[in-house]
Amino acid sequence: MSVNYYEVLNLKRDALPEDIRKAYRKLALEFHPDRNNELDAAKKFAAVAEAFTVLSTPKLKAIFDNYGSNGLKNGAPKGHDTYTEPWVFGDDAKKVFSDFFGTENPFQDIFPPQDEMKFGEKPHLSQQLRRVQSSAIVSELLITMEEAFGGCTKKLKISRKVLNEDGHTTTQRDKILTVHVKPGWKEGTKVTFPKEGDQGPNNIPADVVFVIKYKNHPRFTRKGNDLHHTADVKLADALCGCGISLLTLDGRDITIPVNDVITPSYTKRVEREGMPHSKNTKEKGDLILHFNLIFPRNLSQKQKQLVRAGLNNDNNNNNDNILYIVVNNCI
Repeated sequence: MSVNYYEVLNLKRDALPEDIRKAYRKLALEFHPDRNNELDAAKKFAAVAEAFTVLSTPKLKAIFDNYGSNGLKNGAPKGHDTYTEPWVFGDDAKKVFSDFFGTENPFQDIFPPQDEMKFGEKPHLSQQLRRVQSSAIVSELLITMEEAFGGCTKKLKISRKVLNEDGHTTTQRDKILTVHVKPGWKEGTKVTFPKEGDQGPNNIPADVVFVIKYKNHPRFTRKGNDLHHTADVKLADALCGCGISLLTLDGRDITIPVNDVITPSYTKRVEREGMPHSKNTKEKGDLILHFNLIFPRNLSQKQKQLVRAGLNNDNNNNNDNILYIVVNNCI
């Protein structure tokens, strides 16, 4: 059985896109099953949704205008003995309603778009305020500390709803957003892409926000612009001095001399070996070394005597050398 979609929407065949939208707006609200208790309201509501889908979709409308509803359902000739794919309305009528109005609630205050208002007509105050921006979509952007140190570029794919030409229905589409991470960016730094969220006829798209977060690093932690590193140190080196070898975030091998006696609370500051300042990358924080002292699990009686002898040696000139030899051979 053929259907005249223009008649379903009470339109003439020369109806313009805005006429089609107005007709659907009026009839969808009139026959919505939650608003209309008539027995055939749901059937009419679905028929109106199907008619609007066809007449607001250029390809479907072209087939219908030339071959009628049977051309849509059975396929229409497109040359060289080929036919278009058969089309049957498979969408939920309430989904068409939701995509059009931006809400599933037929009792919500719903006002026509500006392009459907009469010339010179003043919008009601509530109409002026009806388009509210959706809440921001916030996601973490994980980067390494090396990337934070030197800066990097991240390309991120998002999927969002985009308004179709009819101004009411939407299509899911992917988009690539590019984040240029500047050297020195801290955790918590926010990158905002305004209005890149889902589009809809009655909403302002949400902002998409990425928040910088560091991946766990095997050598460093960051506090402010300073980098902190904990080095394992044998007791002999803690008492007699040592050099700490370290691979920096920019790939340099450095050795830091430590000549002081290392106690459990001791720290050593190395200037300008920390993170660059994000606002002035020529400035850098410091590197703060902490130490994990490695003590022996046990000592023999002889080893204990040697340690005491080394620690109690009164010869200042040879004290350091003797102590290192004694302790290093005992531990």
